[in-house]
Amino acid sequence: MKSKRQLEEDEEEIRTLVRRLPNEQRSVFYSQVEENLKDPDTYAALNFIFIAGLHHFYLGKWIRGTINITIFLLGVAFIVANYFLIGFLIILAISIIELWALFQAQHIVHAYNNKLMKVIYQGLACKQIHSDK
Repeated sequence: MKSKRQLEEDEEEIRTLVRRLPNEQRSVFYSQVEENLKDPDTYAALNFIFIAGLHHFYLGKWIRGTINITIFLLGVAFIVANYFLIGFLIILAISIIELWALFQAQHIVHAYNNKLMKVIYQGLACKQIHSDK
C-alpha cells in the first residue's frame, strides 16, 4: 500500500494532467469525479457497524464484501447452532481483520479516489486523442 505522501503525489500528478485538458473536458472530468468520489467517513461508518463487508460494497469491491458477509454469517450460524466458541472466534477474526480497514479508512478511500480520477482522466484523454485524428 502506498504511503500518504505517495498518494498525495499521485493526486497532484493527476490534477496536473487534468489542467492540460481543454476546458470542456476538464469540466466533464470534475463533474464525473464529483459524482463518483467516495467519502472516507462513510467508509469508516460502514466498517464500524461491524456488519462485515458493507464498506467493501461501498467501494465496489463486491467479491470481498460477499466473502466477508459470508464468513460473518458463518460465525453467526455456528453460534446459533450451539458452537459458540467457534462462531465467536470466526467473528472475532473477521472483526480484527476489518479493524485494520477502519483505522486506514482515510488512506484506503484516498487510494480509491485517486484510482477513480486516473480512470476518468484516461477515458477523457483517450477521447481527446481520437477526436484529434
